[in-house]
Amino acid sequence: MNIVVEFFVVAFKVLWAFVLAAARWLVRPKEKSVAGQVCLITGAGSGLGRLFALEFARRRALLVLWDINTQSNEETAGMVRHIYRDLEAADAAALQAGNGEEEILPNYNLQVFTYTCDVGKRENVYLTAERVRKEVGEVSVLVNNAGVVSGHHLLECPDELIERTMMVNCHAHFWTTKAFLPTMLEINHGHIVTVASSLGLFSTAGVEDYCASKFGVVGFHESLSHELKAAEKDGIKTTLVCPYLVDTGMFRGCRIRKEIEPFLPPLKPDYCVKQAMKAILTDQPMICTPRLMYIVTFMKSILPFEAVVCMYRFLGADKCMYPFIAQRKQATNNNEAKNGI
Repeated sequence: MNIVVEFFVVAFKVLWAFVLAAARWLVRPKEKSVAGQVCLITGAGSGLGRLFALEFARRRALLVLWDINTQSNEETAGMVRHIYRDLEAADAAALQAGNGEEEILPNYNLQVFTYTCDVGKRENVYLTAERVRKEVGEVSVLVNNAGVVSGHHLLECPDELIERTMMVNCHAHFWTTKAFLPTMLEINHGHIVTVASSLGLFSTAGVEDYCASKFGVVGFHESLSHELKAAEKDGIKTTLVCPYLVDTGMFRGCRIRKEIEPFLPPLKPDYCVKQAMKAILTDQPMICTPRLMYIVTFMKSILPFEAVVCMYRFLGADKCMYPFIAQRKQATNNNEAKNGI
């Protein structure tokens, strides 16, 4: 094709992409069904991972839950089983009533499977993934959610904690994806969800290891998405989730300027996950919550660095992590004193 003609074809496709993106704001896309599909969630024992599990359970997915904490993972599984029982009871009642039969979904023998897995250890991931394939089947939806934060300034952070943050928050995504992507490629079907953070799009002081891990996983996700497009595997979808600070306790104590806080409070976990689920089920490539994060990311990309610093200082975002780090340090000191260290 003549390069001039090709240029205009590409320009049209770019404009058409803008039209489609605008249309999503006006006409809500229909959500796809994940009923009967195997959905694996890492870090499912608490926080966002638990809420993702409950949302997928309500949509009749078969759940595979990974977490390093066996007890909390089993607690999540118990909540999922309760949802399954309610769904089965509702189906039975509707069938017995003899109305609305067309709305009753097929019985997918809903089950939840739990595995104790440290995603920060590569061999543990591969061995657990093999168990999942043998005991459950192939994974259709992979939600890479597990995450940790050290809570130390760079020069006070032990090297082991830095490595741990990188392994869990970034490297684990490589290993889980390598474990389950091959089958997705064979059948050209699947969905990979990367739960990152707004701190993977712009950074702040005091959490160098966390920001590095999240920037890394955002890069991983974007490159993987391009690779799937280049391979013309359009049946495999990807969604990048980048929420603002979520009120799960992970960053307890983090504070921005008090006059600004009412306009930009920490996100409620339920809201964050529900917004992410809307994006996942409509095959949206990326979701930033709240939408203000898109603007902040854009401004960070075009403004001079000193202008970004001024903006951070105005918002109180330059040292927002310092109270959180101080609380972590105090808690560590209290534990050491309690244990007689």
